Amino acid sequence: MPDCRAPASSSVATAADVAVAAPARPPWLGLAVLLLAGFVTIFDLFVVNVAIPSMQATLEASLSQVGLVVAGYELAFGVLLIAGGRLGDRHGRRRLFVVGMAGFALASALCGLAPDAGALIAARVLQGLAAALLFPQVYASIRVHFEGAAARRAFGLLGMTLGLAAIAGQVLGGWLVHADIGGLGWRTIFLINVPIGVLAIAMARLVPESRAPERPTLDWGGVALVSAGLGLWLVPLLEGPAHGWPAWMLVALVAGTGLLAMFARHQIRRRLCGEDPLVDMRLLCDRQFAIGGLLVLLVYSTSSSFFLCFALLVQSGLGLDPMTAGLLFAPCSVGFVLASLSAPRLVARFGPVALAVAAVVYAASLAWLVGQVHSAGGALSPAHLVPTLVVVGAAQGLIMTPLLNLVLGTVDAARAGMASGVISTLQQVGAAFGVAIVGMVFGAALSGAVGDDLRARYADAFVAGMACNVVAAFVAALLLRRLARSSGQGRETEPPAS
Repeated sequence: MPDCRAPASSSVATAADVAVAAPARPPWLGLAVLLLAGFVTIFDLFVVNVAIPSMQATLEASLSQVGLVVAGYELAFGVLLIAGGRLGDRHGRRRLFVVGMAGFALASALCGLAPDAGALIAARVLQGLAAALLFPQVYASIRVHFEGAAARRAFGLLGMTLGLAAIAGQVLGGWLVHADIGGLGWRTIFLINVPIGVLAIAMARLVPESRAPERPTLDWGGVALVSAGLGLWLVPLLEGPAHGWPAWMLVALVAGTGLLAMFARHQIRRRLCGEDPLVDMRLLCDRQFAIGGLLVLLVYSTSSSFFLCFALLVQSGLGLDPMTAGLLFAPCSVGFVLASLSAPRLVARFGPVALAVAAVVYAASLAWLVGQVHSAGGALSPAHLVPTLVVVGAAQGLIMTPLLNLVLGTVDAARAGMASGVISTLQQVGAAFGVAIVGMVFGAALSGAVGDDLRARYADAFVAGMACNVVAAFVAALLLRRLARSSGQGRETEPPAS
């Protein structure tokens, strides 16, 4: 499921961008290096799913710590994406590519060598920060160095690569954990990034250097405020239930709200002073864009949380090994990739209504999956879920990529770059908070379950956690129907081009 986690480009490259020693023809060998970087960042989003139960067992990690392993990467990735794109524009995209890849390889090594859950969480946050420096350079470099048919082919190869990364993250990741190479177990899913990173850095010279003609300013104060504010929300949501919601966690939630309010005022003040804000708050006052942003939060909140809970169900609850669990995940990703390839044609033919229908199918398929697990309980046979998993993945594929285009289409071209950065951040923030909220419900249901049947307890916890996703998916379907209708009316009232 590539695009459910691959952020939209947060840096808009234009024809005016400066290319240092621009090649006479598209740098196809350089594209291979960029695709390798895109592969590892998405691979590491998905590979953790099949390794979570093994990590939990070997590190004696709590469910909240497991949630932070997943959500810490996503939140760090999201909050630095806009700044990462601007750093590449300012200092050179190849240079930031090398810095980001070096940081990613180092953080991966720290993940693989982590002695306890706390060290793994810290290393995952560093890995997410490095990915946020690395990933925007992939999109921006392709936009700068490829044009016309070559650009379409390059972005097509990127989409295919991200799809393969999503599948490999589950199948190859499951095999790596199950094979227990050198007795390293789950650690190999991170350590494998080190030689890949070294190779990518050595080959980075094949990517021509480029930068924006004007050096954009960086708002590190804004980055600090939004990072601290979201972090003060995320940690209590994950840790609160396990600790009985002590007073300091409630204080943290209030403090996080205050910091986010300060961030909004800070962004408005920078704009009024003629400085570049991280987020132009006027975007969020645009009703259509605000609805679209809420849609992105809701839809992407259902992705990582689903895979986390499903991994815990089939491995910790039903006793499947990581390899079998990875193979069980694969049909969902295959359905996503195939549907995402056909989504542009469907939207071109039927318009935004195709997205609204796909959203209803997505919500209904999630509800059907929850119903299957609830009715079977401890007697659940995972193989019986495969057809439903294919439908869930296909419905996501029909929604997610066209959704980004629909939301970005609500703003004018002058604000497209800023809007793209905001949507990129909302993708990752939505995923992180989905893990926090659904994980909280899953953990509460698991600890409150009665009886000695472990399979039944995990099935009940999965049903409770996924009920949140079903509600989120149905709300998203209603909002998407409204946004699609407004978009259609906008096109009908728009005067024809001369």
